[in-house]
Amino acid sequence: MAVKRTIEREIKLRAGNGFRLPRGLGEPVATRRFSSTYHDTSDHRLATSGFTLRYRNERGSGAWQLKLPRESDRLELELPGSPDLVPARFGDLLAATTRGRPLGPVATLETVRQGVVVREQGRALAEVVVDEVQVRGNRAAVSRLDELEVELVDGDRGSLERIEQALRAAGAVDADQRPKLLQALGLVRPERRRPKRSDAPIDHLIWMLDAQYRAIIVNDPGTRLGEDAEALHQHRVAIRRLRAMLRAARPLLDRGWVDEVRGELAWAGRALGTVRDLDVLLEHLRADADALGAAERAAFETLTGDIGQRRDRARRSMLSDLRSTRYVRLLERLENELHDPPRSSEGDVSLEQIAGKEYRRVRRKVRKLGDDPTDDALHDVRRAAKRARYAAELAERMRGRPATRFVAAAKKLQDVLGEHQDGAVAEGVLDALAADADGRAVYVAGMLAERQRERRRDARAAFPRAWRRLRKSGRKAW
Repeated sequence: MAVKRTIEREIKLRAGNGFRLPRGLGEPVATRRFSSTYHDTSDHRLATSGFTLRYRNERGSGAWQLKLPRESDRLELELPGSPDLVPARFGDLLAATTRGRPLGPVATLETVRQGVVVREQGRALAEVVVDEVQVRGNRAAVSRLDELEVELVDGDRGSLERIEQALRAAGAVDADQRPKLLQALGLVRPERRRPKRSDAPIDHLIWMLDAQYRAIIVNDPGTRLGEDAEALHQHRVAIRRLRAMLRAARPLLDRGWVDEVRGELAWAGRALGTVRDLDVLLEHLRADADALGAAERAAFETLTGDIGQRRDRARRSMLSDLRSTRYVRLLERLENELHDPPRSSEGDVSLEQIAGKEYRRVRRKVRKLGDDPTDDALHDVRRAAKRARYAAELAERMRGRPATRFVAAAKKLQDVLGEHQDGAVAEGVLDALAADADGRAVYVAGMLAERQRERRRDARAAFPRAWRRLRKSGRKAW
């Protein structure tokens, strides 16, 4: 069954006293009346994690809608179905949040929507709507909601800003930015208080660990959906960052607990890693192939067909791992234990000391590189720089601007060495593909392999400068 997809970009306002839609703002649209029955777990895990699941019924026709966060926007998915049964596809996308807890109706919102379509040169830029909402449900905190929304149709962020200015000039004011369901139920998303600079190191650590857990949960549905490589990337980054932060913070925590959790995070990272690595490989190869002629392009497609098949197999394996009991248990453990991890009995160590130790590890590895380091040695430096960056992020709030500069320099070094590593991996894959190819495909593989060698040479040339910048910021920070 096909899933309808929409990227939702909107601004939420509230009609202040005396507000009227500006005359001539747009063409009036027909008044709509619809009901939306929101579904969630009994403890509202979806709503408090930023997800919306509802069944919308309008004029006797209904469909399930699922909204997922995507950077500053939201992805809305829609599937037809019975109002009595959540589609299995949506249930799977939300499994990391629900983790076996049943979903059921928690509130019904009945909406009367009026508004206008804003056009420019015959093109619909956005729709401006005023919603009058009646809330039905035993646990409703309010009986009525009113909202003013501007939703992009075929405009851009500039269009949104211009329309917002016109509405504010007409009396619109700031609105409650919570989703309607949270407003209806009187709920707020739990947000851990960002520690003050003077707070204890363990408080800063816990805040950062919690942020990584939340990133895992937010990006998990996008990983399962498989349409946005960035979701998988951010999912994997959160797992790796969490693992690295636990490693760096071992002096503050019980080492046995840290080793257990890091072992499970390593497994989860590997589950995502193969697909992500193949995504990166295909992205680079396709970018290099854009300049090929038609005949070479056809030969390129035969070369990369095998990589695509490998990615498909890896994705099936990844989804199996994400649906496993092991993954669910890991998420349960993170949720239950990261907010109060078992502490070390060895005494306090400052986060600045931890970050400085990780930086000195990088420095020692660079000193051992020599004049012509191997690909593996440079990759090892990259991994160490990444760990130093994550440790610096732990101390950033306490150390201030010197740590922020160090983080930026470490990221730059990561990027340079990441480009080198990607080129080395791509070159190896192309050499292996060429060995099994013939004719024009061998020629194309050779052309692309040379491009990877150029990438590696460029990265090696950029490395000294990136390292000098990191070394300078490291001296000042730690």
